Amino acid sequence: MSTLFTPLKLRSLQIPNRVWMSPMCMYSAAPTGPETGAPTDFHLAHLASRAAGGAGLVMAEATGVRPDGRISPWDLGLWNDHQQEAFSRITAAIKAHGAVPAIQLAHAGRKASVDKPWLSDRCVPESQGGWQRVAPSAVAYDDLPVPHELTVAEIQQLVADFADSAKRALAAGFQVAEVHGAHGYLINSFLSPVSNHRTDAYGGSFENRIRFALEVVDAVRAVWTAELPVFFRTSATDWLTENPEDTREGWTGEDTVRLAKELTAHGVDLLDVSTGGMVRDAKIVARPNYQVPFAAQARNQVGIPAAAVGIITDPHQAEEIITSGQADAVLLGRELLRDPYWPQHAALALGAEPRWPDQYAYVVQRRKR
Repeated sequence: MSTLFTPLKLRSLQIPNRVWMSPMCMYSAAPTGPETGAPTDFHLAHLASRAAGGAGLVMAEATGVRPDGRISPWDLGLWNDHQQEAFSRITAAIKAHGAVPAIQLAHAGRKASVDKPWLSDRCVPESQGGWQRVAPSAVAYDDLPVPHELTVAEIQQLVADFADSAKRALAAGFQVAEVHGAHGYLINSFLSPVSNHRTDAYGGSFENRIRFALEVVDAVRAVWTAELPVFFRTSATDWLTENPEDTREGWTGEDTVRLAKELTAHGVDLLDVSTGGMVRDAKIVARPNYQVPFAAQARNQVGIPAAAVGIITDPHQAEEIITSGQADAVLLGRELLRDPYWPQHAALALGAEPRWPDQYAYVVQRRKR
């Protein structure tokens, strides 16, 4: 019996297996006009096909809670009725294939307003449809312009924006809301001392630097039904302290354990554990399972359910991550772009029963005869 293909219950929600689709930006929404930020037919096909492919949970990409929260002008957003209605069609399609629809709510902070990565990944200036970046401190990311340092009133408005977007996500049919606190984006930039140089209640001490993250979680949890789970994605390390030659003080795995304890107390049901993204020049040796130990550390020291990510490509590798107790689920990104039906093929490889749609199962089973 494959553990990877057993259900996982979080609150009252039963997710059919432990192979989930990671949120991946597609840069395919309209950048201007009435369709700005709304998912299109491309997003419907992209997300529904992974549900048909057997993923137990399908997570929509980082979705801006307000216009300036998008990474690029072509990102998804969820701040108006039209976007909410467009997402409803997608959640229905995901559910129709037996998967759980999830959404990652985000604000890009000081890394916002950039071009599509396959074009330039450079700054989109305000004169060309971009916008001013915001951050806890006036500290730029790499060579992007210096962001506006948020006032306390502006921080409180952002908390309300996350709550409003979560309320819309629930109305659109999503069953999981994930707060994006990773990869150097706004919430993550409050957490790390590399980017947070504030001296007020939102900076300085560890307790102050996690304040914004917890306020956002509280606001989302308050509008999200108690029967359904809330996730939090974290960058478990900035990859600075792991490099003896780097003297910058960054966020660490031990910090993530401390944060995970607080998140659990504030109603977060699962920690989605990634790493990096805070500084462009971090020394990272990417290899299979390189981020899994950070998920295991938080899971086993705190007791919070955790999901692992990062170069997970083989069914037996994924099975071992789950059976060894390093994580409760795996989130696949690029591998599901290469093969939308990876979960179905993995089930066969591990002796589990694939969850083919009836229209496909008829042909697949017939070919075996």
